[in-house]
Amino acid sequence: MKIIAGLGNPGTEYAHTKHNVGFMLVDALAAHLNAGAWKEDFSSLIAEARIGGEKIFLVKPMTYMNNSGEALGPMLSYYKLDTDDLIVAHDDMDIPAGTVRIRKKGGSGGHNGIKSILAHIGSEDFSRVRIGIGRPLPGWSVINHVLAPFSSEDAVRIREAIGYLTPAVECIAVDGVDLAMNRYNPQKKKMKKQEGIHEARQDSNAPADAPQ
Repeated sequence: MKIIAGLGNPGTEYAHTKHNVGFMLVDALAAHLNAGAWKEDFSSLIAEARIGGEKIFLVKPMTYMNNSGEALGPMLSYYKLDTDDLIVAHDDMDIPAGTVRIRKKGGSGGHNGIKSILAHIGSEDFSRVRIGIGRPLPGWSVINHVLAPFSSEDAVRIREAIGYLTPAVECIAVDGVDLAMNRYNPQKKKMKKQEGIHEARQDSNAPADAPQ
């Protein structure tokens, strides 16, 4: 049994914001896996599915991002699951929009949703599926950035990333995170080239894209 949790904020006003890419990935997985209907439990929306013979809970905490651990901690305890049975998908400002990284464990990296999970489960030993949303434009605060929708250009990248990550998350659940990292994490040289192109594009577009 595994829990695949996507982080985000509840409510239609947040549905298409950068902070909600975790919800977007879990929604895509639910459609791909023909999951059952969403039900409310553990302060979350939860749908059940199977990957091979493995039972999967797809989870969208309804606690708001900064309190995600309040939903996931009790759920892990109730089902007597180990922390490495948890897979968490979330946004990441430290990598370009649409870029993906899979990690086996680690700290919060400054992400408040991950901070909350760490505080409530007491361990760093859970898989992370990080979806890049890029850095704020000049003059934008972090809050304005993460609660804004994607540009049309970045929205395409995010859709492609979610499509790419669907089999990657299946791989984590069935074959383990080590194989998934080897198979789906971008190579470092390619990543550096991507980041350089992304930063150059941001610099050239900044005046036109800056908020009025």
